[in-house]
Amino acid sequence: MSLVCLTDFQAHAREQLSKSTRDFIEGGADDSITRDDNIAAFKRIRLRPRYLRDVSEVDTRTTIQGEEISAPICIAPTGFHCLVWPDGEMSTARAAQAAGICYITSTFASCSLEDIVIAAPEGLRWFQLYVHPDLQLNKQLIQRVESLGFKALVITLDTPVCGNRRHDIRNQLRRNLTLTDLQSPKKSITRLPIILKGILTKEDAELAVKHNVQGIIVSNHGGRQLDEVLASIDALTEVVAAVKGKIEVYLDGGVRTGNDVLKALALGAKCIFLGRPILWGLACKGEHGVKEVLNILTNEFHTSMALTGCRSVAEINRNLVQFSRL
Repeated sequence: MSLVCLTDFQAHAREQLSKSTRDFIEGGADDSITRDDNIAAFKRIRLRPRYLRDVSEVDTRTTIQGEEISAPICIAPTGFHCLVWPDGEMSTARAAQAAGICYITSTFASCSLEDIVIAAPEGLRWFQLYVHPDLQLNKQLIQRVESLGFKALVITLDTPVCGNRRHDIRNQLRRNLTLTDLQSPKKSITRLPIILKGILTKEDAELAVKHNVQGIIVSNHGGRQLDEVLASIDALTEVVAAVKGKIEVYLDGGVRTGNDVLKALALGAKCIFLGRPILWGLACKGEHGVKEVLNILTNEFHTSMALTGCRSVAEINRNLVQFSRL
């Protein structure tokens, strides 16, 4: 079977995975309204192409936190990659390194941080942290991450409690969330850039700027936490306006096509992060599946840029999109 788009990978991955694992990946909170709206919201945005331009050369490269990436398409933090492929996060890290993009490793990675770094020593990697009530344990893990060459800390904000995920409850799914990686020697706190993940409002965005963080990921946790909140793309404009260009803003949630990437950048995102589609690629073909997912989306984005008259990422702007009345 030829897999030519991200939804092809989704369909094929469903055939490879057990029901409980499939539900764990695909499930949303409560009625999954936000999970589904993350995708639908992109389709309410229309493109305004410019054709009287020379697009014989199109460059998808950009930077995040001063580091160059091959395209504004990176990997969001998701846990337990070994559920879908034996090498888990090591395969994901190798694919990200080969693609020249950033991989945010989850606190709940099923491979050790050391093994992930050994698998992709030259890759650009950030680390996602769930803040532990014991501040000393946070310091220990942060220092370990810094020593392993991670370039930023991504602090997830939207999990004071776990969302009501009905599929996991029905499947009696219980994961061992013990943070064994926290059991390391006592060390000092980091100076890595801090990225806050899970902001959806102007008020929180303004607080983030006030506290001198270096970036925001507009995210609703893939619709897995609080249901019936705004789709990520619908919250993006408010957050971008609130930070007034002082810090970089990124987005995750609902990106499935190159057009989606273009729309997110037109509305002010510096880059997007992929969650579920990476797991689909991993479930289908391991490292090669992740590479294919990234390659498909990058090629689609390249086409979207060319067909809207954008020769570089810097030329993507708000004038390229309008919200549909449908």
